Amino acid sequence: MADYFTVEKESEFTLTEKKSRFIGYIKPCESETQAVEFINLIKKKHSDAKHNVYAYVLRENNKQRYSDDGEPQGTAGLPVLEVLTKQGITDVCVVVTRYFGGILLGTGGLTRAYSAAGKGAVENSGVKLMTECNRVELSCDYSFYNTLQSIFKDYTCKAEKVEFLEKVEILLFIKSCEYKKFETEILDKFSGQILLKVVGEQYFGFEIKNIKGF
Repeated sequence: MADYFTVEKESEFTLTEKKSRFIGYIKPCESETQAVEFINLIKKKHSDAKHNVYAYVLRENNKQRYSDDGEPQGTAGLPVLEVLTKQGITDVCVVVTRYFGGILLGTGGLTRAYSAAGKGAVENSGVKLMTECNRVELSCDYSFYNTLQSIFKDYTCKAEKVEFLEKVEILLFIKSCEYKKFETEILDKFSGQILLKVVGEQYFGFEIKNIKGF
């Protein structure tokens, strides 16, 4: 199954441009039903606002939708959508609410403001790589733990749970295509003194920093 990028969590971002206030809201969504529910929730929350612009991108049926919600065509929903598509982000919905401040921004000003509100919401949420991973249980002596942590840094992996019991018990998510190399290194370096067992496979998210364009 293919890797993909999505956002880490629900978040928001606010900016003011010539007295108009733009509030960007973002939420991970895996279906059109979830996206529409989120849009309606924000519209209800800001029913007094003149515009509640939205855009969403979903893996479900490769669907993309946007709305200018009364703004000049192409100045609002499309710029927000392009923030998502240019970075390859999917399974996400963005709603940008605008409270008009009495000063016209022009088409260029609107495009820049809606783009900035959408981008700010994405940055505040954080972006993660979703990739197919092996779920691995490891058990090791305390004396091996620091060395094991240094090995983790060489792989796309995350210790989701660590318990310090009679031994150190670790639940690790590691990218499936890297597991065989990881297993070989662990067995060779520790001469079989670390026990590891694959207990499942699933998509797992790794936070991405410094993605181009962010």
